[in-house]
Amino acid sequence: MALNIHSTKKLSNGIEMPRLGLGVYKMTEPDMAIQAMTAALDYGYRHIDTASLYANEKEVGEAVRASNVPRKDIFITTKVWNTDQGYDQTLRAFEKSLKLLEMDYVDLYLTHWPITETFVDTYRAIERLYDEKLIRATGVANHHQHHLEAISVKANVKPMVNQIECHPRLTQFDLREYCAEQEIAITSWSPLARGRILEEPTLQRISNKYGKSTAQTIIRWHLQHDLIVIPKSENPSRIAENMDVYDFELSFEDMKNIDALNLNERTGKDPDNFSF
Repeated sequence: MALNIHSTKKLSNGIEMPRLGLGVYKMTEPDMAIQAMTAALDYGYRHIDTASLYANEKEVGEAVRASNVPRKDIFITTKVWNTDQGYDQTLRAFEKSLKLLEMDYVDLYLTHWPITETFVDTYRAIERLYDEKLIRATGVANHHQHHLEAISVKANVKPMVNQIECHPRLTQFDLREYCAEQEIAITSWSPLARGRILEEPTLQRISNKYGKSTAQTIIRWHLQHDLIVIPKSENPSRIAENMDVYDFELSFEDMKNIDALNLNERTGKDPDNFSF
């Protein structure tokens, strides 16, 4: 697969979603957030992943408007938080996000976590937003197979994206395989395991072989596995480094060696056991 910064993943409805994006979780200081997002857009990123929880949707909108890149060329993802879930509440939460972004539409809207009582109704509201052309693609985050199956019973349109924690210590192979069968694209959050695996000896050895940083090697691993990946950083030089992953290709053997690091180890909560 020949990859570059403009590489996209075609979603089940034909929409092209950039394979590399900027995650903006914890970017809460407005000036720094805008600076980081603006730098990313200048470097060539065309995908910003935010959420109502992150409290920076306003800054995302400002960075997009301040850039020289037309809105139509930028893919914006945001998410409905757990306390706003349910059919009517989700519609209201989306309206609020849209107002903060100061945009006419969002490219992808996700259920942030599958709240047992409401996640099916939340997704039904996302379907309605899609029908009304307020979003270009539908999706969920942190949904296991059984959550997706429960949605499919009621849904007219399957989720097009499932954003899950995924990295070499948590490869999520079975869920990824199921999603591939269902034509649901996977976005990896916490793709670097929150930095906890940057010193891992196998990863360091492989990175040295290619003359790349461990972070670059891991991002390349995601891309070669057909995953959309959203590393987050407020540091402009790190943002640039994270996209410098297109001048090398991991061998089949190195991909397998990285796969073998899986311990089913999460840095976040299990979607079947969370309370927020």
